[in-house]
Amino acid sequence: MKFTRLSIPDVILIEPRVFDDPRGFFYESYREDLFHQNGIPERFIQDNHSCSSKGVLRGLHYQLPPKAQSKLIRVVRGEIFDVVVDVRKSSPTFGKQVSVVLNAQDKKMLYVPAGFAHGFCTMEDGTEVLYKVNELYSPQHERGVLWNDPDLKIAWPDLKIPYTLSQKDQKYPRLKNAELYQ
Repeated sequence: MKFTRLSIPDVILIEPRVFDDPRGFFYESYREDLFHQNGIPERFIQDNHSCSSKGVLRGLHYQLPPKAQSKLIRVVRGEIFDVVVDVRKSSPTFGKQVSVVLNAQDKKMLYVPAGFAHGFCTMEDGTEVLYKVNELYSPQHERGVLWNDPDLKIAWPDLKIPYTLSQKDQKYPRLKNAELYQ
């Protein structure tokens, strides 16, 4: 596996070693010892799976301590435009964001540590996203940042169709008004 730190060094892109043959493919999608050796110390305790049509935008979500979550995201069908925003008030990269395209073809994964808001937009119908978390979902600790906050300047893809968002995601505050990770 190849582990690449992105422009926000705490966010890591993981490229598994894929073995293709006439039968299909095989790869290790998670191996705790290699993740620990490459700066990902979490022990993941829950897997989540979403399926969305093209243009669904989920996010930007995070949980506050003591239930803050780190995530390991991968796409098993389709493609997403994935966004991570640093919501740690004391961080030198506070308010900065990084985006990557993840898809089922290249099988890359994205590690998002606690203290970051995460969201994605599906680029194809039937896109399936799997993600591991190191803490259980806690509604009372859940927070979010408005997906189109003008201060963040996220360059969401132009899909030529309107985005579909949950009511909750449409109502999150801008980063400057959000309850942030300390």
